[in-house]
Amino acid sequence: MPTYQELGFGGGAALTGDRARSVFGQVMGLVAVTIGFTALGAYVGHGMQKGGFVFIILAFVCMFGMQFATRAGRQQLATGLLFGLGLCFGLFLSPVLVLYAQSDPGVVAEAAGTTALFTAGLGAFGYSTRRDLSGIARTAFWALLALIVFGLIASFVAIPHANLIYCVAGLVIFGAFTAFDFQRLSQNPSYQAAPLIACSIFLDILNVFMLLLNLFAGGSRN
Repeated sequence: MPTYQELGFGGGAALTGDRARSVFGQVMGLVAVTIGFTALGAYVGHGMQKGGFVFIILAFVCMFGMQFATRAGRQQLATGLLFGLGLCFGLFLSPVLVLYAQSDPGVVAEAAGTTALFTAGLGAFGYSTRRDLSGIARTAFWALLALIVFGLIASFVAIPHANLIYCVAGLVIFGAFTAFDFQRLSQNPSYQAAPLIACSIFLDILNVFMLLLNLFAGGSRN
């Protein structure tokens, strides 16, 4: 008598695993291309001195547009908006990146390499762990709000080692977000949600990179 697998009814776990790997590859491919658009934006806008606030506004428009496009089932539109988001952030951050590169050319490469290792380590943990990280993500959200307030206060009040505290705390917070977003990726192998998850991971990577850049540049100045 033929088995269920031979009749085509079995193998569900294998199909689920193949789907999860396929969605993982798609999401990480989207993240890589979005980072490429960020690099392109940083290169194109390297001589720009003013108007950066327009690009950050456009970046938020892209993020909100992705939400509506995903709900409407317009995956191609959501993907295009994701790439536009990366380009806008690159244009917005271009003057800052140029400043860092001119003051210490090696610090940008150092921050990029460390970001890759940071993301790979916490991403692997989040993707493979069976522990529910949603509670940690909620705590990280409130911690992020507190960190923003701390940053605002530190802008007006001299706080010893404020930059170090800000960067280290930010890395802990976005490390938690990175692990959580990779866990979402492992638990929701959906092609439709791929651009949104890629957006979350991209923003984690971007924030970690900027925090490490600030941390390393501060250390080199000292």
